[in-house]
Amino acid sequence: QVQLVESGGRLVQAGGSLRLSCAASGRPIRSYPMAWFRQVPGKEREFVAAISWIEAMTQYTDSVKGRFTISRDDVEDALFLQMDSLKPEDTAMYYCAISSTYHGSAGTLESDYRYWGPGTQVTVSS
Repeated sequence: QVQLVESGGRLVQAGGSLRLSCAASGRPIRSYPMAWFRQVPGKEREFVAAISWIEAMTQYTDSVKGRFTISRDDVEDALFLQMDSLKPEDTAMYYCAISSTYHGSAGTLESDYRYWGPGTQVTVSS
């Protein structure tokens, strides 16, 4: 069992930056893919970024490429999302997730991930 808790979300102006963190407990995150998803009310949760157990392998949805950077710290059991050049359309609840597949690939589907955090709200004002 893994517990995930996100933090770092807040109100920010368009063009600004935020760094989201996700702290894991219950089991080391080493060797498991992790990801960030986001959701706005009335819409399905969407993939944002993923990172494999090999840190060099990352994936991003097209709308955040070049602006967001996903990273992980396997010593601290933490996942991060650096968000730059934020836009109002980035406003959402952001969730971190971890796969239960040892040395699995960094998928883009919700079903690729077993454990989820409660989310942290990011609001970007225009």
